[in-house]
Amino acid sequence: MKTALILLAVGIYCPVVTFAQKMGKLDPKNLSTHNCTVQLTGDDVHLISNAPSTAIAWLRDIDFRNGTIELDLKGKDVRAESFVGIAFHALNDSTYSAIYFRPFNFSSEERRSHSVQFIDKPGNDWDLLRERHPGKYESALSQQLDPNDWFHVRIEIAFPDVRVFVANAKSPSLEVKQISPRTSGKIGLWIDSKDGWFRNLTYSKE
Repeated sequence: MKTALILLAVGIYCPVVTFAQKMGKLDPKNLSTHNCTVQLTGDDVHLISNAPSTAIAWLRDIDFRNGTIELDLKGKDVRAESFVGIAFHALNDSTYSAIYFRPFNFSSEERRSHSVQFIDKPGNDWDLLRERHPGKYESALSQQLDPNDWFHVRIEIAFPDVRVFVANAKSPSLEVKQISPRTSGKIGLWIDSKDGWFRNLTYSKE
């Protein structure tokens, strides 16, 4: 298993020397943006949408197949205005799979089952998946989290299986099988809201 580290902070030493030399620190120059701008504040990467639609910051020069993606995410407790996650196995800005979170549902008794979501675009966005397969591609988290605070996410991908672990839980909050036959592609920081925060992103791949 080869492990690579994406730096989301200035001045952090990367133990994988060859990869660090290739990528360097993750700043706007290391990203290809779609519908957003990127700001660095200390260790945090802040994505700010500049369009009323999905926005993504793609990591350059990465072809991800099977492995693990880990990072810390932060949204906010504003209903229907905070969607933050990771796109993967992407071909372009409109063709990808993604795992994302709705932090405003974390503390809601009636909406907790809509906290974490899998989508596969185009053709299998959240609304169609919810209508056709209720409860299959979204779920509640395995524990209670503050919707305004950082939370840790680990996504294990072994095509077609995807498992999502939150806050270092031993049991996954969501387990799904990918819908698309795509087995590789780009990784991107994903929002479908005004903004979202990312840090400590790493990935390992076969």
